[in-house]
Amino acid sequence: MDKHHIEVMLDENSVDQRIRELGEQISRDYAGKCVHLICILKGSVYFTCELAKRISVPVTMDFMQCSSYGAATKSSGIVRLAKDLDEAITGKDVIIVEDIIDSGRTLAHLKDLLGQRDPRSLRICTLLDKPDRRVADVDVEYVGFKIEDKFVVGYGLDYDQQYRNLPYIGVVEFD
Repeated sequence: MDKHHIEVMLDENSVDQRIRELGEQISRDYAGKCVHLICILKGSVYFTCELAKRISVPVTMDFMQCSSYGAATKSSGIVRLAKDLDEAITGKDVIIVEDIIDSGRTLAHLKDLLGQRDPRSLRICTLLDKPDRRVADVDVEYVGFKIEDKFVVGYGLDYDQQYRNLPYIGVVEFD
């Protein structure tokens, strides 16, 4: 593994406060409804769980796993679906929950795929957004933080399967 260290970009309190605000906003937007969260594995697990705890309307949840990274630090451009949903989303108010949106390819692919399954509504929520890296046009209704083009870890985000458990967002600095 390359020699590197982690610098804090967003501390734990900042992340926690922003997730609380997103939960409040989603609760207002879905007042009187049940929201169905689709957690994109593996990176979004931490964010999805924390977000769900802060949503005051009824919440159901399912999981998908797809990837366009592998062990690299940049998107390969090829989206691979490794785990599909366990339940149908027909007629549900669905929010795809992602840890980070980089190129947008994965989310564009997922939004098209899930849109064909007749949800009542389909929105995207991401903890982190890197708009400077976008190559696919994706509407993101709920954004935790817009960040600059740095390779980040923590709060579910990893570098070669490490650092997911950091309680903050850190930048990987290579020595």
